[in-house]
Amino acid sequence: MRTLLWRGYPVFKVADNYKWKCTFVNSDGGHVENYKISEKKVTMEMKGSYGLGKYVAFVVVALSWTDLVTITDGFTSAEYASRLEKSLQFYDIQRAGKLPSWQQLKWRGDSALEDGSAEKIQPPSSLISFVDDNFVHVDLSGGYYDAGDNVEFGFPLAYTIGLLAWNVVEFGSNLQRAGQRQNILNNIRWGTDYLLKAYTSSEVLWVQVGDPNSDHQCWERPEDIDTPRTAYKVDSSHPGSDVAAETAAAFAAASVAFRRVDYAYSTTFTQREEAQIFNFADKYRGKYSDSLAGVVCPYYRSYSGYQDELVWGAAWLYKAMNAFSWDNKYAGAQVLVTQAVLSGTQGLQSYKDRADGYICAVLPSSISQSSQTSYTPGGLLFHSGQSNMQYVTTAAFLLTAYSKYLSAAKSTVNCQGALVTPAQLSSTAKKQVDYILGSNPKGQSYMVGFGKTYPTRVHHRAASLPSVGSHPQKIQCSEGFNYYNSNNPNPNVCTGAIVGGPDQSDNFDDDRTNFAQTEPTTYINAPIIGVLAVLTTANSTPVTDITCDWSQWYMSGFVTDVVPSF
Repeated sequence: MRTLLWRGYPVFKVADNYKWKCTFVNSDGGHVENYKISEKKVTMEMKGSYGLGKYVAFVVVALSWTDLVTITDGFTSAEYASRLEKSLQFYDIQRAGKLPSWQQLKWRGDSALEDGSAEKIQPPSSLISFVDDNFVHVDLSGGYYDAGDNVEFGFPLAYTIGLLAWNVVEFGSNLQRAGQRQNILNNIRWGTDYLLKAYTSSEVLWVQVGDPNSDHQCWERPEDIDTPRTAYKVDSSHPGSDVAAETAAAFAAASVAFRRVDYAYSTTFTQREEAQIFNFADKYRGKYSDSLAGVVCPYYRSYSGYQDELVWGAAWLYKAMNAFSWDNKYAGAQVLVTQAVLSGTQGLQSYKDRADGYICAVLPSSISQSSQTSYTPGGLLFHSGQSNMQYVTTAAFLLTAYSKYLSAAKSTVNCQGALVTPAQLSSTAKKQVDYILGSNPKGQSYMVGFGKTYPTRVHHRAASLPSVGSHPQKIQCSEGFNYYNSNNPNPNVCTGAIVGGPDQSDNFDDDRTNFAQTEPTTYINAPIIGVLAVLTTANSTPVTDITCDWSQWYMSGFVTDVVPSF
């Protein structure tokens, strides 16, 4: 359906089949008898006081960017919708703490309820558990496990939450029409509530719970965790500009995402945390993986340094206050700032230039002569044999967002003389998503639970071990490796999870020990959600910003009836 506006107000809706009738009554008794919509014109037949039988063409001067996204082959809107829903449900599997009442997936249980309780800080604190001898215990229950283990890493967690929030900021209307906006907001809030608790003072941020070295020596369910749950922090003496700026970005993105649906919660960030924690990141500069090397490396070592997180955090502060693997946010920050440049903001052109450079580099050589990205024979973007799908889903998101920005500005990207259109960016993103969902030479879906063939031996502790409901007895640390080494499919389906994916030749080994290809992560799933929402609603997206030339007619009234006519 499309909504036509008159003086900013919706007048009536029309469908894309071009054969609809409606009755429009105005104050003088005139009404629209018939109309039809073609590619860029709406033709109406007026009857009443404005002239019997006269035809007038109203020229559409602005088309929504979503008109550029069409489903021509591959998957149906219903199939995209199902995968969108389950891609969000994956976060149910990753959730730590006391599970909420709105948890949909039931085979997971409460876990890590005492995280942080061994740590004490001096009051005052805005988030305290209980007072004990002038100290308060830190409450770090909640949040998400990053992947198939049972450690809570604050760096990828903050990145995941920031990306989920960006999905709402860019594609909130698509998510709402797909019926998933509240679900994604629930997942974001679960993460931001945890991050708020982890930021216990202006210069203290708790960034990890659990010793990954000990955790990786065990194969056990989250509900059975008995490895050390040591909590680690960054502060003025142990800087972590990268993780602190990443958290600032998550707060700022969440404040924008919640602004229209829960203003009070949104102001929790804008009034305090986001600017304060960014100042902390900027004032005490250093990589958190240097400060906490023994428990961070090599798992989430900040190889790219902290400058990209400072840029990323500053970009989101600008977005929130008017002022892309997990480890490198330059491309994301540049794309984000480009929206402001295309809207006329001065002084930020260098960011758009770099964003254009990223887009030209990531596109296949068939589209861009500036391509610097490898693709598999089957057409999948290939960056690394280690969890490659994180680069694929991030690229798909950025291409889709950039397509939206360019379309709104009626612009293109110049890739060494080749003018690349918004539609080409959307098409490239769709092809990457379709590959993930099974449109590839192997017919292999890389989203668990969907397609004729999908990974069944996912590298994931909770999924590969019997649930607490089916096996209430504790499964000991070493006992779990009997399940790890088994050739049997996982007893619990890791529904909605996107795994690391195939190699550069499109080959995939569905083996639980093959963590590079079979382990899912929160930050692989996060970028694809908005793209799936766009694809879900592509053929039924109402266009709310079409404006028409009504200069020949002064109309006022309301729609009394809209019926199909075939």
